[in-house]
Amino acid sequence: MSKPTLITNTPSPNGAPKVGIVSLGCPKALVDSERILTKLRSEGYEVSPSYDDADVVLVNTCGFLDSAKQESLDAIGEAMRENGRVIVTGCMGVEEDRIREMYPNVLAVTGPHQYEQVVSAVHDHLPPVHNPYTDLVPPEGLRLTPRHYAYLKISEGCNHRCSFCIIPSLRGDLASRPAGNVLREAERLVNAGVRELMVISQDTSAYGLDLRHAESEFKGRKVRAHMTDLARELGSLGAWVRLHYVYPYPHVDEVIPLMAEGLVLPYLDIPFQHASPNVLKAMKRPANQEKVLDRIRGWRDVCPDLTIRSTFIVGFPGETEQDFQFLLDWLSEAKIDRLGCFKYEAVDGAPANALEGAVPEEVKEERWNRLMAHQQAISEERMQAKVGRTIDVIIDEVDEEGAIGRSAADAPEIDGSVFLNGDTSVAVGDIVQVTVEHAEEYDLWGTRVDA
Repeated sequence: MSKPTLITNTPSPNGAPKVGIVSLGCPKALVDSERILTKLRSEGYEVSPSYDDADVVLVNTCGFLDSAKQESLDAIGEAMRENGRVIVTGCMGVEEDRIREMYPNVLAVTGPHQYEQVVSAVHDHLPPVHNPYTDLVPPEGLRLTPRHYAYLKISEGCNHRCSFCIIPSLRGDLASRPAGNVLREAERLVNAGVRELMVISQDTSAYGLDLRHAESEFKGRKVRAHMTDLARELGSLGAWVRLHYVYPYPHVDEVIPLMAEGLVLPYLDIPFQHASPNVLKAMKRPANQEKVLDRIRGWRDVCPDLTIRSTFIVGFPGETEQDFQFLLDWLSEAKIDRLGCFKYEAVDGAPANALEGAVPEEVKEERWNRLMAHQQAISEERMQAKVGRTIDVIIDEVDEEGAIGRSAADAPEIDGSVFLNGDTSVAVGDIVQVTVEHAEEYDLWGTRVDA
């Protein structure tokens, strides 16, 4: 179970009220935690690394799957036992009655991205102490990621109504940030030393639809709230730009040339979820997977180095062996580079719960194992093709045994690594050229060109 997160390089005066935080769930929730901490730190609060030193503990919950909800409830229980003064926020906050039934003494419960309500709750139970030194919060805010990379949230909510998902009921419909606001935040992050910006939202390719792609000002010029325009502007800031949670809409084609030019990393995180038209229809997802295959081929024609990461669900209600085999065959055609797979889990409040044809747990497990083995062979083939090539690598860790980094094909925490055994003369955040000497299913080994 996560402990309250220690934020480094943010000294506070003695006597300042101390706040601990446990942040669960996806990167979008992590950004919410960063924003909450940034606001509190600007008001003079100190961030505590432990339950014992915290005057109050914030638990930012996840409420997507039942297993995630249980993890959130366990985290609240641990914070109550270890500290006793707990404020709950995040996606599971919409189930306040359930939380208070188990933990009636929590100080407050707020929902997702309710920043003002969270800060107000902290004020109510732990008033801020005025001190002139509290104005020294860095302009990029406080972050829970390493100094050299950061998540950049461009919108909240989602307009899709997938039958297995309750995100719209938790976070609402699409609400995009003006492009100027996003770019100013990105510029502050880059100026503070961030070398990689990871663009996140629930549906990055829908960015700006709710704003009718309205223009806003950045550096004296107008920029549209549109995925392509935003990607181009972000790419001009001098950092790696990685796009997550992209749906394969036709206008995504416009971003691929930016990848070929080197403005944006040749990486797309696309949550396909399945390939069988029958399952996709039940999921209420786009079902023309042959057209998607054509689009993927077209993307790779323009940008041969393109890496595609995706997530899939096996064992969805009504999924037959024929549907599952269709998925395996589709993967063989698509040659997805990076793949995550989930066994279907009913989510309280999701329309999919009413579907017939529940798949037995043992069948889900068997299909999950088959899919992962199938993908492993695809990944190994894709990785072996990189041996002998020289690639750019961003360094994440350095110790006495060498360095560990990531290529453009690897997002932190979820993808593979590049190992530079014995190379200790690089620093975290460096971007270096590496010749690949060995490859396995997910990781690479190589030597720095100028070592």
